Parts: sequence; C-alpha cells; structure tokens
Amino acid sequence: MIQAKKIVVVGSCNTDMVIKADRLPIPGETILGGTFFMNPGGKGANQAVAASRMGGNVTLISKTGNDVFGKQSVMLYTAENIKTDFIYSDPKHPSGVALITVDSHGENCIVVASGANAYLNPSDIDKASAEIESSDLVLMQLEIPIETVEYVAEMANKKGIKVILNPAPARALSNNLLKNLYIIIPNKSEAEILSGIKVSDIESAKQAADIISAKGVDIVVITLGSQGALIKEYAEYHFVEAFKVDAVDTTAAGDTFCGSVCVGLAEGRSILDSVKMAARSAALTVTRMGAQASIPYRSELSSLDIEQVKS
Repeated sequence: MIQAKKIVVVGSCNTDMVIKADRLPIPGETILGGTFFMNPGGKGANQAVAASRMGGNVTLISKTGNDVFGKQSVMLYTAENIKTDFIYSDPKHPSGVALITVDSHGENCIVVASGANAYLNPSDIDKASAEIESSDLVLMQLEIPIETVEYVAEMANKKGIKVILNPAPARALSNNLLKNLYIIIPNKSEAEILSGIKVSDIESAKQAADIISAKGVDIVVITLGSQGALIKEYAEYHFVEAFKVDAVDTTAAGDTFCGSVCVGLAEGRSILDSVKMAARSAALTVTRMGAQASIPYRSELSSLDIEQVKS
C-alpha cells in the first residue's frame, strides 16, 4: 500500500444513542421503537475513524467532558490507531451526545447536545499548532465553533496545507473561510445553503458548484445520495455514480465518504479516484447499523464484491 501522508481531523466527538423504529415520529408524537444501542460518534471522530480504517495516518483534535463517555472515547480512538494526544478533557462541560432515530428504510433523525465540543476554542488549537503545521491535509466539519474552524483553516492555508471542509450541519459560511479551503464536500441541502441553488439533479449541482467555487474553493464535491457525486475540479466536471445497495442505516455515510476522500488524496490519488473509493466505502457503510460500527476497513473494499449487495 502507498504510504499515506499525515491527516489531521479537527472536529467533534460524541456518544450516539440510537433507537431503531419502523418510522420517524412526527412532532408531538411518541412511538414505540425497537433495538437501542450506544456507539461512539460525532462527525469529527467518525471521519477520523473512517480515514484510519482506510489506511490513513490520522490525528484527531477534539474535546470531550471529564466523564465516562470522554474517557471511553479516547481509549477507543487509540485502539483505532488514531493519535489522541490532542483530544482535550473539559472539566466544566460534559461530553457531546447525539440522540438518533433510524427508520426501517435506513433514514435517520438526529439531535445533538454539543457539550464540550462547543468549547473547542482557538486557544486549544494553538496547543496543537505544531501538529497541524506538520500535516499534509486538514479535515473539518461544523459541529465545533465556527470561529475555531475559521482559525484552523487560515492557519493551515498560510502554511500551504490543504484544507478540506464538510460543511455539516448546514449553515452559511463566510467568504473568508471559503477562500482558505482546498476542497469543500457538501450534500444537496448544504450546497443549496451555500449557493442559493436548489440541488435536485446533476445540472443543478453543477450550477451550485459554480457559485461555490467562485468564492475561492478550488474543488467542490457535492454528494447526491443515491444519485452519486458531482465534482467540480477547477473548470472541469466529473460525475461518480453511487453504488445501488439495500440501505439499513445512513448514519456516518457522509463521514465515511469524507474520511475516505482524504486518504485517497493523501496517497497521491486524483480527486476523481479518491471520490470513487469514497463512494464504495460509503455504500458499504449504509448496509450496516450504527455510526463508527458501520465504517468499513480498507481490506473490505477489495475483499467484498459490492455487486453482492445490489438491490
């Protein structure tokens, strides 16, 4: 395998509490669910695990509470071959928690209590500046303060380090942040917020990508769920089809995609080849329950014939 360059993931670390139900409740409704289980989660941690399982050399910068969830998280990520020296323990705030309901079609509904994630501040980043500045790629999401995301992006970009952002949960972003990004990976709804274009197909995705890239991002990758992914690489477009699978749970599919893209890039692959690998790993993820429990290992991409799970 090609020696991977260093990936630093800056983001959230949560504990996911999941209930499987026949359908998602409507507002004000109580329904009886089925199986309950807890998983380590959080977009930052999920993406770090995905990158590590794909063979990446990964450091996670995050913040947990000084509680059993936080301590367990550090142990689990160390076991995943992730460098955990910069997962800070907050003595004042609890670890982040996500409450997740998953329906019989694999669709989910998530509410997050950010806890310590909301206090991962630029001062924490300063303590990890040498780690960031020695990396090749920095991957972030938006479950930590936007000021911290902007601070990291500017720091890394000034050093010539490629910054990749998954703008989730969806929100408007400043032009100053966008101009410090190398790649942005939004889904349809996130791309709509960033561009003002309703994304429903490949053509509308191209229009949205044009508007986003005009704000200074070199590469835009818009994930379109079962429709695949649209890439705008400078002035060039690529389209990667999704694998058709029987979805059980879509939790962490986007995180697996983002972590896998970073590993492909770290290994010197093109953005097109990196997205192709990411599409395969995300497809495997949705065939399994849970967040990190569903993320595949690199060996599974070649040993499992994806055709076997086509619907």
